[in-house]
Amino acid sequence: MTGAPGERLILASGSTARRDMLAGANVPFTVRPADVDETALKSGLTHVDPAELALELARAKALDVSRHDPEAWVLGADQTLAFDGGMVSKAPSLAAARTRLATMRGRAHQLHSGAALARDGRLVWSGVDTATLTMRDFSDAFLDAYLAAEGEALLACVGAYRLEGMGSQLFDSVDGDYFTVLGLPLWPVLAELRRVGVLAP
Repeated sequence: MTGAPGERLILASGSTARRDMLAGANVPFTVRPADVDETALKSGLTHVDPAELALELARAKALDVSRHDPEAWVLGADQTLAFDGGMVSKAPSLAAARTRLATMRGRAHQLHSGAALARDGRLVWSGVDTATLTMRDFSDAFLDAYLAAEGEALLACVGAYRLEGMGSQLFDSVDGDYFTVLGLPLWPVLAELRRVGVLAP
C-alpha cells in the first residue's frame, strides 16, 4: 500500500464497486458508510439537475463521516441516472427493473458519478463526471434471461445493470469513462488523493 504516514482515507460508501476500484488502484482505505437520508435530501433538491444531485449526495456523505473522524480524509461518492428528461432511482423489484430496462432499450441515458473529499468536517474538493450509454434493442427473451441470471443484485444498481457483469451485453456503446459508469470518477479522485498526501505523488 502507498500513502503518506498518518494520512488515513475513509470511503463513506458501502458500494462494492467503489471499494473494488480503490483496492484495485492500491489505495489504502477503510470503509464507513455514511448515515445520510438520501430520500429526504433528494426531496429538498428537486431544483437541481442530476449531475448536481450526484455531487450534493457525495458531499453530504463525505461530511457526515468526516464529522465523526475529523483527522481522516473522507471520500464520499454517489451516482445518478438521467433518462428521457427525468431521473431514475433504483428499482424496488425485479418486475420494476424489467419494465425500466424494456423502456430504456434502444435509447441513450446518462450516468453522473460525483465524488467529494472532506477533512475536519469541511469539504476540500468535489467533482462529477458523466458517461452516456446507449442500450441495444435487445429481445424480451434476452431480457428475461438477463434478469434470471443476475437476480436481486440488480436492485442495488441505479440502472438495474452492472457493466462489469452480464449487463455489458445490454449495450451498443458507451461514451465516457468506464470507472464513471461503475460509480466513481476515479482519475480525478486519484489526482486529489495525491495532492493531499494520501497517495505518493
